[in-house]
Amino acid sequence: MTERTPLLHYRLSTSVNESEPRGPPAGRAPEQLPGGSRRRSAQQRQPKKLSIFFGVVVPTLLSMFSVVLFLRIGFVVGHAGLYQAIAMFLVAYFIICMTVLSVCAISTNGALDAGGAYYMISRALGPEFGGSIGIMFFLANVCGSALYVLGLVEAIVTTFGVPEDGIVTSSYQVLPSGYWWSLLYATGIALLCLLVCMVGAHIYAKATFLIFMVVMFVLGTILISFFAVRPRTIVLPRPSSFNPTPNGTGPTFPTTANFTGFKLDTLLGNLGAGYTEDYTTQTMMNFATVFAVMFNGCTGIMAGSNMSGDLKNPSYSIPRGTITAVIFTFIIYNLLSVLVACTCDRVLLQRDYGFLRDINIWYPFVIIGVYSSTLSAAMSNLIGASRILYALARDDLFGKVLSPAKKTSHSGNPWVSVLISWFLVQLVLFAGKLNTIASIVTIFFLLVYAAVDLACLALEWASAPNFRPTFRYFTWHTCVLGIIGCAVMMFLINAIYASASIAFMLLLLLLIHYLSPTSSWGYISQALIFHQVRKYLLMLDVRKDHVKFWRPQVLLMVSNPRSSVGLITFINDIKKSGLYVLGHVQLGDLNTLPSDPLQSQYDSWLSLVDHLNIKAFVNLTLADSVRHGVQHLLFISGLGGMRPNTLVLGFYDDCVPKDRLTGSSLSTSPSNDPSGLSPEVEQPPLFHFTSLRGSSDRQDHGEFEDGKVLGPQEYVAIISDAMKMLKNVVLARYFNNFDRSLALSPPPSSPGKGAVYVDVWPVNLLRPDSCSYVDTCSLFLLQLACILNMVRSWRKATLRLFLCVEEGRSVRGSEEKLGQLLKELRIKAQIYPVPWDQQVALHWQRQGDFGKKQHLQDASDAAAEGKKQKPDEEEENEDDYVNSFPSNATRLSDDYLSAVNRMILDQARPAPAVRFLYLPRPPADTRRYSAYLRQLELLTQDLGPTLLIHGVTPVITTDL
Repeated sequence: MTERTPLLHYRLSTSVNESEPRGPPAGRAPEQLPGGSRRRSAQQRQPKKLSIFFGVVVPTLLSMFSVVLFLRIGFVVGHAGLYQAIAMFLVAYFIICMTVLSVCAISTNGALDAGGAYYMISRALGPEFGGSIGIMFFLANVCGSALYVLGLVEAIVTTFGVPEDGIVTSSYQVLPSGYWWSLLYATGIALLCLLVCMVGAHIYAKATFLIFMVVMFVLGTILISFFAVRPRTIVLPRPSSFNPTPNGTGPTFPTTANFTGFKLDTLLGNLGAGYTEDYTTQTMMNFATVFAVMFNGCTGIMAGSNMSGDLKNPSYSIPRGTITAVIFTFIIYNLLSVLVACTCDRVLLQRDYGFLRDINIWYPFVIIGVYSSTLSAAMSNLIGASRILYALARDDLFGKVLSPAKKTSHSGNPWVSVLISWFLVQLVLFAGKLNTIASIVTIFFLLVYAAVDLACLALEWASAPNFRPTFRYFTWHTCVLGIIGCAVMMFLINAIYASASIAFMLLLLLLIHYLSPTSSWGYISQALIFHQVRKYLLMLDVRKDHVKFWRPQVLLMVSNPRSSVGLITFINDIKKSGLYVLGHVQLGDLNTLPSDPLQSQYDSWLSLVDHLNIKAFVNLTLADSVRHGVQHLLFISGLGGMRPNTLVLGFYDDCVPKDRLTGSSLSTSPSNDPSGLSPEVEQPPLFHFTSLRGSSDRQDHGEFEDGKVLGPQEYVAIISDAMKMLKNVVLARYFNNFDRSLALSPPPSSPGKGAVYVDVWPVNLLRPDSCSYVDTCSLFLLQLACILNMVRSWRKATLRLFLCVEEGRSVRGSEEKLGQLLKELRIKAQIYPVPWDQQVALHWQRQGDFGKKQHLQDASDAAAEGKKQKPDEEEENEDDYVNSFPSNATRLSDDYLSAVNRMILDQARPAPAVRFLYLPRPPADTRRYSAYLRQLELLTQDLGPTLLIHGVTPVITTDL
């Protein structure tokens, strides 16, 4: 079959599939149609369009009129009394009315296909809600089918069974009774239901209306009997087990009871509650247990919505038909309760569940009604359970677990699903008594109804523009009331069963959420998240930002993710629950292109985020130059108070890139095509990223459009632009081969015996005449290093803080001062003073005698005049001086930079996992950009994974 097989739940489901074939379209013979016989067979299963009465009212009434109507209405009134019985019906119908409003709202939200409640809810709300509700609805139908089978067995044994005491009162009591005999009868009835569902389900479906007429006729005779039958004495059935006390003073059970006709005394005797033991299970009854049995007569309200694909006008029929059926059953149940309370002794109601047949104008009428309605309901629930299971299997929400349930016969009957459903029904039959499983069935249905109300509430709260049902007689208040009502009654009935059912449903929801494949149905969770995120983003006021709550919000510029996996994963660690955006610039002009080339790339980037298991957003832009593209992203990335405050760039060098996505299950090996473009057929299914360039090209790892030459001038200009926009800047070098797992697990044979270190150099090494470590940039370095150390996987790493000192300065004083600062900042680190007189000497040799003499003269003048600055003033001046590129930095010699580089390497014993270095501002003179970049390159030569960091805003405080 090429069309979608409908999920059919109740009576008319099969009949509509087995309707008469229709003729071909006008002007075409059947053999001319595409698909040949398959098309003709599909046409034969085309459903007839049903009216409100046949499509909604009849299935709903037959689902609600069954065991409770004929076998338990006296049980309810006898134990609870008329007042509490009416209160139970009011509570039950309040709950289902709230749910009916939600079902009507969902069913009228657009055009409906066949598929029933599961299909409707899953397509409207997504696989999480649909799958979990579908499983719970499946279990509810399985248990409901078993409940109706047990009700039928109870009616058969009551009529034709030999009492356990062996005293036969009529000639047709020939069937042996007892637990195992009842189980045998129930098994036989279940096999009959299985046979009909496997072979002749259409026979049952065609008899639906006949069954409905029989039930209505029997109901009419029952109502007439209360007025037409004279008072009589009725022999009561004996309890299933009775063990009197040895002295004979134990409880005695009456053997007869009276049908009094309409009497005031009878009514007054039945008004109040009179809970006693259930004579079939010997368990003490109470409000909750009686309600659990009674509520089974209120289920089946979704029968009409399950016929959605077979109705002439579903949006019109479902609300009106369902509400009509609910009102009619409510009136009948309450009318019967009043009639029973006015005419029957309480003992009769408590001790004989089949008393209606004894007071009927003709004894067999009620027997026929009970047998037809319960057998019909049992088959209906079995068919419905199998169709729900088949639909779940078709949707692949649970993978291979349910794959056998997809198999169907040539006629489209899901026979494997029917067998599985029957097997589960047979397991439930071992409970033995209707009242035993009534609580479980009721809790399952209550949970399903609560889930439907919750789903409708979620749609309403999500404020999705496409949720505009034509049925408007509901609000979020009705949904909440329905949820509360279902939850309260679930826990009143049985708190343990209710808790276990809710936990099971939540587990199903989480499993489907994390394990099921992506569907095209739409996810209500995404709509809710969007609604809440938008609301909280509007509440996030940037004017209320405080340094105490600062966190890094990173924009990482990525050229080709194939060579940037190490950097992407490392920055994910350092973001500290902040905003993380992967940015990418593609060069081009939209005026010359037929469409936006970036739209087709988003899926690959999002698949990369999922594959690397990082928490990041993706932002792509098209620009005429890399510099302009980065400016675009810095200007537009983020929303409201969630905007990037830190720009991370890969370093500009000649390192050979390495494809870190090769070998991945989602990636293929890169092509050796020198153009950097691999053929479309060789592209991986999810990662459509271009192959890496050869080593001869200048590589800019992780920041810009691959295959485009980015000059050093433009690269440094990007750094300068970011600082002008008050963005912190991080340059990452040697992260092309970075592997966090290897970095955090050094070999035990290493000098540090497997210890992990993070080195921090908070001094501007391009300013040999300054040793300040308390300026904004230095504190930013300390903050990022501390944040990295707070990440779970980096907590075992040790921070090493290197303090550069010159001869003539107090080493101990500087170390104590820095230690006190770290203590106030709550940063745990080891301080290592590093003398660098030799390196500073190399710098001053380059400056010439004038610069050196001027430096000494200034120092002697300051000492002679006693104009020693206060520490705070000195730090403030140095801060201003450091953040402006010093003129002498342009005359730094290669010897000095190489010496500082060797000093850093010499201090790294054992080698750290990553280094944090101070990044000075680029020079104001753009002609010196190349020299600036060369100095950074010499400074960080062969240092391993290194971050050059420049901070422009305060990010740390000692205040509480």
